[in-house]
Amino acid sequence: MNISEAKTQIKNTVRTYLRKDPYGNYRLPPKRQRPVFLIGAPGIGKTAIMEQLAGELGIGLISYSMIHHTRQSALGLPYIIEKNYRGKTYSVSEYTMSEIIASVYDLMEETGIKEGILFLDEVNCVSETLAPAMLQFLQFKTFGRHALPEGWVVVTAGNPPEFNTSARRFDIVTLDRLKVIEVEADLGAWKEYALSRHAHPAVIAYLDARKEDFCRVEATVDGKRFVTPRGWDDLSEMMKEYEDCEIEVNEALIAQYLRDPRTSKEFFAYYQLYRKYERKYSITDILRGDATEAMIAQVKKGSFDEWLSLIGIVVNALLCRVDDVIADETELRLYRDALKNSIGETDRSAALQTEISRTEKTLRSAKSASSLSETKRAACETVLRRLKSISEDDAFRNGSDDRRSEILKNGYEREVCELANRVRETKEALNNTFDFMEKAFGDGNEMLIFVTELTTHRNSVTFISKYGCEKYFDHDRELLFYDRRREVQDALEELESEQ
Repeated sequence: MNISEAKTQIKNTVRTYLRKDPYGNYRLPPKRQRPVFLIGAPGIGKTAIMEQLAGELGIGLISYSMIHHTRQSALGLPYIIEKNYRGKTYSVSEYTMSEIIASVYDLMEETGIKEGILFLDEVNCVSETLAPAMLQFLQFKTFGRHALPEGWVVVTAGNPPEFNTSARRFDIVTLDRLKVIEVEADLGAWKEYALSRHAHPAVIAYLDARKEDFCRVEATVDGKRFVTPRGWDDLSEMMKEYEDCEIEVNEALIAQYLRDPRTSKEFFAYYQLYRKYERKYSITDILRGDATEAMIAQVKKGSFDEWLSLIGIVVNALLCRVDDVIADETELRLYRDALKNSIGETDRSAALQTEISRTEKTLRSAKSASSLSETKRAACETVLRRLKSISEDDAFRNGSDDRRSEILKNGYEREVCELANRVRETKEALNNTFDFMEKAFGDGNEMLIFVTELTTHRNSVTFISKYGCEKYFDHDRELLFYDRRREVQDALEELESEQ
């Protein structure tokens, strides 16, 4: 299965394990809660989905890479105590608490969060001395005599031996005590994640055209050559930073992330073309509805690679605006709730300080436990800055309670108006882009690619569902018809080949 499907499987597992009966006991006893074992090629996102899951479920997360652990750090250090058995005193070895188990208790004490995920990566690469203790933990959730607290779900991950020479295969006895999920690299699943993070459009467009370069490991006489989803993701982030700093993105940089000479060379050539197309077409004019007939004529003369690049650039610009609107909506909801609590109190200044303290505590706990999604964490930080700005304003500090209430209400109304303007501008940009795409490509495959890109992104679907876009729905119906026609055609071709 792909990483998106694996994430759903783990999410369902965690939700099931954490269900309780009417008496507060876990419906599935911890000893029956098999640890999850994710196994797949390096760099396909096994680690990345853990923070996403913790944020979405609102639970804690502790992560460890087991390859760096020794028997002592996992089990704890030995010490000698005296015990009396049948009148005789004996020296007995005890162990301090495992560093891993202790970190779970530390997080619970620091944040107040009592449930979470303990994620152990590279679990099949532990040293020979640690392997027996690791197997004991997978079976009984204990390191030495110290057990993992109830409410904590164990998720592990590892690479197959063909990718990691230090990895070992688990025997049947061990595998029979795990929930094994085999994960394969999947461009579609990665692309959904990449679009949500605003991956560099050149990366998206290149992989759309050359899917075979998404994930590959080859053994050669000169060693292993490889490209992984993690490599593309990290390269994308670095390219954006280089461009922001006006530093040249060259082949040497690309080769540091794409460890296959052919792929790095071909992507660099594509990137140079992408930059050329970016300069050639004014995306601002397209979004504003100011695209000229000359520009449209120029597009029609382009190659398919040029069209893919242009679609990627336009989609990225649209998604940035859509994501800003969705983020602003999240901030406004949190801001509204904070102001509602403050306006409802008699001493509004003290109430606002209480909200500031509560938001600060939520953020501290969330950062320690990774229990907030990236979007919500950013929204909380923005709201906190606004609340502090209001509390430090002289008009608010020195005004009467009625004046303070008026300041809070006026501030909220301004935010609502600004959001309404951003929604209107984004909707206009979406419609203007559809007009441009229709003039440049009509109902061709390029339009289908454009609509598919919008459909892949969760926030764009949310925005369109909420605020509407007739042209999207018109072309989406055409896309569904095209897909169905393609399925029928493929089935007929398969039947003919069998005959």
